[in-house]
Amino acid sequence: MSDLPSSDLPRIVRTIAELRAQVAAWRAEGLSVALVPTMGALHEGHLSLMRQGAQMCDRVVATIFVNPTQFAPSEDLDSYPRREAQDVAALRAAGVPLLFAPSVQEMYPQGFSTTITVADVSEGLCGGRRPGHFAGVATVVAKLLLQALPDVAIFGEKDYQQLQVIRRMARDLDIPVRIEGGETVREEDGLALSSRNAYLEPEERAIAPALHRVLVEVAARIGHGAAPAQALADGMAVLESEGFGPVEYLELRDAETLAPISALDPAPGRPGRLLVAAWLGKTRLIDNIAV
Repeated sequence: MSDLPSSDLPRIVRTIAELRAQVAAWRAEGLSVALVPTMGALHEGHLSLMRQGAQMCDRVVATIFVNPTQFAPSEDLDSYPRREAQDVAALRAAGVPLLFAPSVQEMYPQGFSTTITVADVSEGLCGGRRPGHFAGVATVVAKLLLQALPDVAIFGEKDYQQLQVIRRMARDLDIPVRIEGGETVREEDGLALSSRNAYLEPEERAIAPALHRVLVEVAARIGHGAAPAQALADGMAVLESEGFGPVEYLELRDAETLAPISALDPAPGRPGRLLVAAWLGKTRLIDNIAV
């Protein structure tokens, strides 16, 4: 990812001016740049996105910013895990050359008053349960894309609705950055990696893999011709019997537009996506798979 000695990585910059200066220097050398935005508490899922970026471009920029505008007052902004020293060590081991870790004041200076709202793909699913969440996501990601102007920006498919919101936002605003998704990384038992998994109590962690198992079972039933409405209702009942609750949604959506669909389109190129969000104790878990 970099010609610098690994002991010198990553260079940490905290201002937009420093970020732009480093990217400009790489551009002057004819190097391509990938951006991987994160909120920190890095795990293997994040690092897989860094490796994907390194395969696609000459240099990778990681960002760590716990974005306050995407948290509702009742959500876990204050308790969200922050561990920059460990994250820097993980980026160093991965060979990431640059970390942009701005302050809230740097990203939202006094008088900041602009919000980006992306219609359609942000509605329903997590958008319906977390009002304002995707406006916060779209706004901060637009800022990061314009601050760095990378060739590619990579986001995990685990947050599938977020990925589609960002794709639509970049397309609609003509931001010249290619948005790529990275495959969900899972534990051996199927649980999707997430920073919030640390909130699970041991007994909850033992139950958590059922989320992915039920997704796979429901997708298989639909793929074999079962009526989606019945398969989804049965899947929700299984999750509740396993100890999840409330189950906010288990839905079949168009993979690109996220419009609700009642049956898979037999025409090629119109796949479905099965998405779920459910609480396990005090932890909200999400997951999705292709259908």
